[in-house]
Amino acid sequence: MKSKKTKWSGQSRGGYYGHLFFISLIKLCGVRAAYFFLFFIVPYFIIFSPKSTSAIWKYNRHILKYGYIKSSFKLFVHLYTFGQTIIDKIAINGGLKSFYSFDFDNYDAFLSKLNSNKGVIMIGAHLGCWEIGSSFFGDYGKKINIVMYNNESKKVQNALSNNDNNRIFNIIDINQDGISLIISIKKALDNAEYLCFQGDRYIREESVLEHTFMGQTAYFPKGVFDIAAKFNVPIVFYWAVKTRSNKYKFLFEIVDRNEKLTRESILNRYVETLEAVVKKHPQQWFNLYDYWKSPKNLK
Repeated sequence: MKSKKTKWSGQSRGGYYGHLFFISLIKLCGVRAAYFFLFFIVPYFIIFSPKSTSAIWKYNRHILKYGYIKSSFKLFVHLYTFGQTIIDKIAINGGLKSFYSFDFDNYDAFLSKLNSNKGVIMIGAHLGCWEIGSSFFGDYGKKINIVMYNNESKKVQNALSNNDNNRIFNIIDINQDGISLIISIKKALDNAEYLCFQGDRYIREESVLEHTFMGQTAYFPKGVFDIAAKFNVPIVFYWAVKTRSNKYKFLFEIVDRNEKLTRESILNRYVETLEAVVKKHPQQWFNLYDYWKSPKNLK
């Protein structure tokens, strides 16, 4: 029987022409002009992307417990911030890194793990703009492998590739068959490279772990935490949150390998850390679909 995938498509919003427009606008007029144009794009998105709009509304009303007026305002803020992070990623990858400034939390401890010659597993989330970090890690960035579901259209991929002058990380496509994926992962770790996963989205409905998150039952990708428990390498939780219009903060939390780790214990620690960051930056949680809805086979 063919396994079922989540309803999340793996494609970013905006399509080819949307991405091309913002790439051109940033190059010609700068980042602030792109931010300004977002004010006109967001209302359009609210109207013509009802599934995402509904998901954010439910998140504001039922997870964050906002009232009707605040939920409406935060709906706009949420999508506007999401648009800003896309612009920031395009701008930084296009060579405009000097426009931004950055703070780092627990950075020295993080670098000590990168220098351990064991490889590192980094687990992040669709929170803030995690992709921009690879541009600031210098030679470390050349050893980063992002394990991701790459389902963008060829046109969007080409538009982004033509703009990504500074992209140095490698992508391991999770669409490949299971044996090839494990071989790619093991090869990267054997070479003392770094594997980056997103721990907050599952691909296969039959391969999830259940956990309470933000007060309700949510589902997380079992494979990520299986891999983290299986390989005896350092584990780091990593987040990049936007603190001002042109400033980000990188947060790193090291998981203690001295204690016995299982996929469940790693998941517990991950969810606890993720929840703390989401509560502090609730409008930077960018899973724009009905996140707390059960996979069909778990109903």
